[in-house]
Amino acid sequence: MTSPTPAPDARIAKASSAARAETRTVPQSEPPQTPLGRIPVMNVRPVVDCGARPAKSVVDEEFTVSANVFREGHDAVNASVVLIDPDGVETVLPMHCTNEGLSFWESVVAADRTGLWHYRVEGWSDPYGTWRHDALIKVGAGIDVELMLEEGARVLERALATVERTDAQKAALRDAIAGLRDTTLGPQVRLDAGASEPTRSEMTTRPLREMVTASAAYPLLVERERALFGAWYEIFPRSEGASIDPKTGRWRSGTLRTAAERLPAIADMGFDVVYLTPIHPIGTTARKGPNNTLVAGPDDPGSPYAIGSPDGGHDAIHPDLGTFDDFDHFVARARGLGLEVALDIALQCSPDHPYVTEHPEWFTTRADGTIAYAENPPKKYQDIYPLNFDNDPAGAYAEVRRVIQVWIDHGVTLFRVDNPHTKPVQFWQWLIADVAKDHPEIIWLSEAFTKPQMMHTLAKVGFQQSYTYYAWRNTKDELEEYVTELAGEAAAYMRPSFWPTTHDILTPYMQFGGPAAWKLRAALAATLVPTYGIYTGYELHEHIARPGAEEQIDNEKYQYKDRQWYRYEKGGDREGQSLAGYLTRLNQIRNQHPSLRWLRNITFHTADDPNIIVYSKRRPLQERTGSAGFDDVVIVVANLDPHSTRESQIHLSMSALGLDHYERFVAHDEITGAEWSWGEHNYVRLGPENEPVHVISVRR
Repeated sequence: MTSPTPAPDARIAKASSAARAETRTVPQSEPPQTPLGRIPVMNVRPVVDCGARPAKSVVDEEFTVSANVFREGHDAVNASVVLIDPDGVETVLPMHCTNEGLSFWESVVAADRTGLWHYRVEGWSDPYGTWRHDALIKVGAGIDVELMLEEGARVLERALATVERTDAQKAALRDAIAGLRDTTLGPQVRLDAGASEPTRSEMTTRPLREMVTASAAYPLLVERERALFGAWYEIFPRSEGASIDPKTGRWRSGTLRTAAERLPAIADMGFDVVYLTPIHPIGTTARKGPNNTLVAGPDDPGSPYAIGSPDGGHDAIHPDLGTFDDFDHFVARARGLGLEVALDIALQCSPDHPYVTEHPEWFTTRADGTIAYAENPPKKYQDIYPLNFDNDPAGAYAEVRRVIQVWIDHGVTLFRVDNPHTKPVQFWQWLIADVAKDHPEIIWLSEAFTKPQMMHTLAKVGFQQSYTYYAWRNTKDELEEYVTELAGEAAAYMRPSFWPTTHDILTPYMQFGGPAAWKLRAALAATLVPTYGIYTGYELHEHIARPGAEEQIDNEKYQYKDRQWYRYEKGGDREGQSLAGYLTRLNQIRNQHPSLRWLRNITFHTADDPNIIVYSKRRPLQERTGSAGFDDVVIVVANLDPHSTRESQIHLSMSALGLDHYERFVAHDEITGAEWSWGEHNYVRLGPENEPVHVISVRR
């Protein structure tokens, strides 16, 4: 006789019961946790990608290390930041609690030489702080007087025994201990011996630290100052000295030798870096003509970004420009004038590049057997083949590294990389790190106008500087929001470079803003961030755009341009019509005011007119002047409306300037030389009829 088939609900119940029983037999493990240690130290900043990549600074650049440090109960807790130099030498620096409710501690630190440093935050029990707090209350109230005084003496004895001090410092603590135990004195006098300012100062400077709990040690890459601060000037070498042959009516290319003749003028304007667009041979297949037309004439030079011809590739120089001897002459002349040389690196090839036949595996081959040219639909770049790093990464990586070394060996110290976001991030991480092993002085500028995540990641993996969206940030709200972002947490790894225009970018603001816009955007770029760049011709207000495009008409990218600089010099028929003098003054101001060399020290103030932007930068100068409390402070006030003069009241946060709210100061306009007496609230009038920008130095 068979058993009856159970009802469906019963079967489910049995199955569920069995499943539960089976589940209970599986061991349950606790989630992994990192022990906190005796004193919790949480949320250390700056930390890049949980410490997987280093935070960045430059020599002597101040930045803030912060953390949440707390403990149980009411005993005093304290914190220190430990800065570890490349040789492993540790320096312990005090932190300060800036928000007791949030247990938030901060310390301003700076590294004094280049290399890979580390830092950590240590939380610790502060026995002296605990005793002093309690003793001041209890002894004053007559509670446990003898007990509190003896406990203070014992705390100081522990400090004397465990912390290294000079003989004079030891004597001061011994005197305090003796005073605490001297029963011939009154309680308040005895308390003062242990709790007075001299003793407290000694115990703050060389504290007794107990229950010390350390955070992880985080990497800090310290680089030379040019990684953060510099003024770049971009040129197309073939245009410098280019001219039309009066006999043939045909263009003659400029050369590296004629371009070198332009260097004194660039140096005289105060620029630090001369940046060369690609100087390599240019292909003829699918060569672009003037204004990016698809058909080039026999004399059209083509785009220098279509790299490669039978004359060579990325390790060669266009024959029209000269030879490596000429390049070495250019570099030597630049260095003699105090200029560094930056070279454009564009990892793409003309169809005529030697790589195409020698290494077809370095390109993408389509189904019909052709090599894929660059596209960003609907845009097509038939004159360019992008490199593909996935088919033969070892070979492609090694070749690019070889090419970079060629230019380093010839004196290039900075590389502006064209469209790095179109190449694997992994490749850039490897390349920049490999170059840095032997040449840590090399600086890389990322020209990646792309999604923020890619821009930030390129910075994290090694690019010292990055192009930004500055050209398209024009309103007060846009500028304040963007610069606040760049000067905030992102400043630990990403250093912005502001360019008002480039050979590819001419925004409507610049097309139609008139000369006031060109002054304004240069002044903002030069003072909002430490690194900025100017594309040659900016001085001449070259504002006419190619129809339907945000770039100049008769774009220098596709043709020669003879700017006839001599006409704007003294005695020329266009003397006084150039902005060269204005750019010179901006660079002089930048070099005279150390506060403009930093990124993270910006404060925005308020103005009644929404078209008026006000910001300041402040940098302590004790180390330079020996005068404690003296700061270099610069205030910038700018009218963002280039078409009209505007009047407004501005309102300064005096504490951000290092002043009390009631103080007044001499506001010296570094552009015009005018001076006013300013305070917390001031009147300004700015516009195209006078000057669109005040750059004010604060004089006490």
